[in-house]
Order: sequence, then structure tokens, then C-alpha cells
Amino acid sequence: QVQLAESGGGSVQAGGSLRLSCRASGHTYRSDCMGWFRQAPGKEREGVVVSIGDGIATFAGSVRGRFTLSRDNAKRTLYLQMNSLKPEDTAMYYCVQVRVGWPCMLTTLEGRADFGYWGQGTQVTVSS
Repeated sequence: QVQLAESGGGSVQAGGSLRLSCRASGHTYRSDCMGWFRQAPGKEREGVVVSIGDGIATFAGSVRGRFTLSRDNAKRTLYLQMNSLKPEDTAMYYCVQVRVGWPCMLTTLEGRADFGYWGQGTQVTVSS
């Protein structure tokens, strides 16, 4: 089993920054596909970013250039640095770990919830 615990959400004004953290425990490995999804009220869940191990991260177009992803393998923690935040970034952000056998691709994972493990989420609110 895998447990994912997110933290770092909060309220910020447009143009500000936040860093989300996701600490993993249980059966996790450096080579696992991990990432972040988000869901705004009344909207479909949206993939934000996924990456395998320390490899290249694939970002959604809406956040590319503003968000960065990093890992501290010793701490088993995934970080999402969010800069130049916009009101449309307001959402509940979920850390995910994709099960082996599923492709590590946002286009494949979006619209699904059964591809792996999810954290409880952390709220990000951006005011204009």
C-alpha cells in the first residue's frame, strides 16, 4: 500500500507563489510515476504534471512555464513549486502515484481515478 500526504496549500494573491509537498510512505520507489492533479469546483479533474523518477516532467499547458516539479528521494517527498499563480489555478490539488503498468502520461490518466493512489488533497486559493 501507498500513503500520500499533501501539505502547503493556502490562499495567495494573483502573481504569488506556493510550494506544495507530498510525502509518500509505504511501497514507493524512486522510479515510480508520480505527479499532481487538481479539481476546481464544478469542473473536471485536471492533470497538472507527472514524471517518472528524476526524469523529465510533463506539465499541462495551462501551467507550463509557471510550475516546476522536484523530488527529495531521501525524504520521499515530491514538491510542486507554483509561481505566477492565477485565479484559475484555484483548486484542490491531489498528489498521485501511478501503479506499475499504467503509462505515465497526462493524456491517458486524465478522466480516470483508478490508475493509482491519491492523497487527501490540499486547497489552493488564488484571489485576484
